[in-house]
Amino acid sequence: MRPKIESEQNHSRRKQISVLPKRIILVRHGESQGNLNSATYTTTPDNKVPLTEEGLIQARIAGTELHRLLSDDGTNPNWRVYFYVSPYERTRSTLREIGRAFSKKRIIGVREECRIREQDFGNFQVEERMKIVKETRERFGRFFYRFPEGESAADVYDRVSSFLESLWRDIDLNRLRHNPSHDLNLIIISHGLTSRVFLTKWFKWTVKQFEYLNNLENCECRVMQLGGGGEYSLAVKHTEEEMLEWGLSPEMISDQKWRASAHKGEWNERCPWYLDAFFDNLPDSDSDGDHSSNELCHNHEEELVEFCSSVELTKE
Repeated sequence: MRPKIESEQNHSRRKQISVLPKRIILVRHGESQGNLNSATYTTTPDNKVPLTEEGLIQARIAGTELHRLLSDDGTNPNWRVYFYVSPYERTRSTLREIGRAFSKKRIIGVREECRIREQDFGNFQVEERMKIVKETRERFGRFFYRFPEGESAADVYDRVSSFLESLWRDIDLNRLRHNPSHDLNLIIISHGLTSRVFLTKWFKWTVKQFEYLNNLENCECRVMQLGGGGEYSLAVKHTEEEMLEWGLSPEMISDQKWRASAHKGEWNERCPWYLDAFFDNLPDSDSDGDHSSNELCHNHEEELVEFCSSVELTKE
């Protein structure tokens, strides 16, 4: 029994020293040959498409900007960073160039993570066929349309959800071996659609809200920063104008602003998609709904009596 007791004590100790990351930052890869010329995908596997020279420059600039952000413009000496990266060539190259802005002592570690890879569009892509397929996707809906031999955004959502569960276990069990006296920052270098799916899952956005989101530009970032009350928000770092450009609705932006100061676990009653988007005119309390409920039941009773009478007449 003794080893079990020690194991529980060790688990308790790990939980005590686990610290939430100050920031979780999503970064899209730099410009790739596929972004420049879609014909690239007809001869090069998607996972092997490289960055352009411009993409390499974008990644180096992003590294400098990220270093400035994490160090609070050089005023904070106590910070560290951990990277998660998609296994694709263009994301690995983006990480390599971003890494030039950091010293070894600042980087706790890096992990290649297959679950944050690009949406699978299906092996080699015939350009004319893909044009028709993407037109069909626009009519069908971006989230649920599954590419032939590939994935839908809903499929990406499932694997991103799995990744998030692992991410929280890494933090909770201190698998990142983070010193709690330092600010921890997580940088996830991935792809445009995968990043939008990540945000949709994290903030519990609906499929309809996802459909309105605009893609990230190459090497563009989305910074989720821990607010004063322990909730993550885009509004700590980003402006309302930026979020509007990304496709967030005024209600979504209002929720982000609320999260910036909300205490962890609080409920934003003003957020329409938490309840109001799924129901019609919910009463605030049981007493408020008594009259309408009784009236509804009475109407149903009358309809039932009328139906039964008609059945009896038919039998006669």
